[in-house]
Amino acid sequence: MQAVAFWVLAVAAVASGIAVFVVDSMARATFALLASFLCVGLELLLIDLHYLGVLVVLMMIMEMLVMAVFMIMYMMNPAGLMPMTMVHNHRGAVAIAGGAFAALAAGIWLVDWPERAGAPPRDPTFALGEAIMGPKMLVMIVIGVAILATMIASVVLATHRGRYDRYGDGARR
Repeated sequence: MQAVAFWVLAVAAVASGIAVFVVDSMARATFALLASFLCVGLELLLIDLHYLGVLVVLMMIMEMLVMAVFMIMYMMNPAGLMPMTMVHNHRGAVAIAGGAFAALAAGIWLVDWPERAGAPPRDPTFALGEAIMGPKMLVMIVIGVAILATMIASVVLATHRGRYDRYGDGARR
């Protein structure tokens, strides 16, 4: 059942990735890209990479929602839903994409892939964190929380009404 879910998500990820370039509006392309990333995040969860899966899902949801909000606010057409051409220099784009695909496919079949040395780690998330951060992992976690708190505090304090002025007249109630 897990293998079936993996392949269904893989096909859905590729199909919605293709839809990004096929649909005729920015909003639809944004939501197709969101669907593709969600499928990839769910696939990561299926192969027991829980941290990376949740990270991809949460980051992509927020990123695509921010993109949709900015499209609604700043695009000339309402909400990015009016038809528009999403590809410029169509022939050049097709040639470059075809060449990149051919080179990558040739690399898959022609490169002599190394054999695995040893068993996979018991906790792949921890192993990935150690590989990226090394002994500085705890420091980076603390810094990440401090940066988040700083961002929240700066947004709260930067509003025109201040921290306590909820009614606009300067009085606390």
